[in-house]
Amino acid sequence: MGKDSRIEWTHHTFNPWWGCVKVSAACDNCYAETWAKRLGESVWGPKTQRRFFGDAHWKEPVKWNKEALASKLRRRVFCASMADVFENREDLIPHRMRLLQLIEDTPQLDWLLLTKRIHLVRKQLPKGYVFPKNVWLGATVENQASAGKRIKHLLEFTSPAVRFLSCEPLLGPLDIREHLVRGENGARVDWVIAGGESGPGSRPMDPAWPADLQKQCSKARVAFHFKQWGHWAPLEQVTDLVTKRTPIQVVRRDGTEVSLAAIGKGKSGRVLSGKHWDQFPTV
Repeated sequence: MGKDSRIEWTHHTFNPWWGCVKVSAACDNCYAETWAKRLGESVWGPKTQRRFFGDAHWKEPVKWNKEALASKLRRRVFCASMADVFENREDLIPHRMRLLQLIEDTPQLDWLLLTKRIHLVRKQLPKGYVFPKNVWLGATVENQASAGKRIKHLLEFTSPAVRFLSCEPLLGPLDIREHLVRGENGARVDWVIAGGESGPGSRPMDPAWPADLQKQCSKARVAFHFKQWGHWAPLEQVTDLVTKRTPIQVVRRDGTEVSLAAIGKGKSGRVLSGKHWDQFPTV
């Protein structure tokens, strides 16, 4: 949990618990698992215990809500960076219910609920439950295959103020144009976050992938946020930072090549097509 988060697209982070199970390619190099292990926490896997927290932890968002009300500025809360709110386990049910009540009790905060289990959301909610208007519901979509499986479930929900996609780590090209326009129920993808992978074992991201996503969003007038290049950056953008590191050549399907350099998240930056993309949806 953290007030004033370093994640570019949120103000605060809140975790109702720690721990999860890997479910897709985006999970292969999970930063949350790595961080938990670094702190000596064994909370990953189907049979391990999750880490839960006391009342002091749960009171923090109430303080943030009061501060936001006093400043007359809404604040975004990413929930959960170290877990998945909709993981299917019986021991999580009371904590999830407590979270839903906390969300209702903090109307000045916009709660970003991001999941790789979007198909399980309805099953994990109380019967007849409707998300309050301070919920932004999101699904992780790392490639076209995951987009085909997850976005349709995200767009079943019409009550969240925002429906968004986290395309990080972006592991392949994405065509989501059909989901950027409103369907019969009035829902569409309202916001797209994209970024490359960072940390040990990071997989390279073709610069064409986020650039194309940005163009799709721009054409549909959907907010787009480019979070980071990650560990690998386009050589043409960071040539002055590359010294002893040997660039790699990524061959695209059409036979063209692109040069990438492994320089780390801190140096690779967030510039895409000559600018920072820090767009947010209008609520």
